[in-house]
Amino acid sequence: MKKITQGYYVGERPLFGEHDLIIEDTIFTDGESPLKESNGIRLYGSMFKWKYPLWYAKNIYAKECTWFEPARAGVWYTDHVTVEDSRIEAPKNFRRCHDVILRNVSFANAEETLWSCNGINLDHVTAKGDYFAMNSTDITADGLVLYGNYSFDGAKNAEIHNSRLLSKDAFWNSENITVYDSFISGEYLGWNARNLTLINCTVESLQGMCYIDNLVMKNCKLINTTLAFEYSTVEADIRSRIDSVLNPSGGRITADSIGDLTIEKDRVDPDKTVITCRDCSCGEVCL
Repeated sequence: MKKITQGYYVGERPLFGEHDLIIEDTIFTDGESPLKESNGIRLYGSMFKWKYPLWYAKNIYAKECTWFEPARAGVWYTDHVTVEDSRIEAPKNFRRCHDVILRNVSFANAEETLWSCNGINLDHVTAKGDYFAMNSTDITADGLVLYGNYSFDGAKNAEIHNSRLLSKDAFWNSENITVYDSFISGEYLGWNARNLTLINCTVESLQGMCYIDNLVMKNCKLINTTLAFEYSTVEADIRSRIDSVLNPSGGRITADSIGDLTIEKDRVDPDKTVITCRDCSCGEVCL
């Protein structure tokens, strides 16, 4: 493979359509699309300082690289891309990409990042920004730390482990999401989702888990969570107190205790939901 070391590129499309390159300690600046339509590129210690560096590319590997803030919309329409040990300051990165592996990557501004991608693997990624992973599919994540609202809106087929999500409106309109051993804090968690499963998770949410078709919670804690489960079908094993529950559509809810339970018979059929409290002497919630 041809090697470029300590290059400095300005202007538009300086390496357009190049293939089978090793690029080390190189700077791309003051020009759009430096590696557009490239294939088989390996980047080490390099820096992107202008817009659209990797569009319509294939088979890209980047290690210890930096995307500065002007390198917006950095990787779009690109397949088979791996980024490791890198820092990304620019927003709107990774859109309509296939087969994306991000390992030990931080996003200082993850606004509108990872949109409409397929086949995403996130390994110890930290991101700050709204609308993360919107409409993406086939996602695995381990050690994700996310600060940003509206995350995973419309996402499908995701498995998330050992993560911390500080995210209002997370998992809206999503389908087939499973979260293990994680902490989630944010209002209105999971509205309009289908097949949302939380296992060994701690959740803090105002009006969380509402309007969900098939919500499953196993060995979870709900802290400061109020008006939960409205119009949701739910199978929940909660190992804590729930502050309040409102109008679940059906299923089974077991908790240590429930502070306030509201079942409005003109809105839901109370016979469709079985609710049990471990700390109640009779073993049932008293209405």
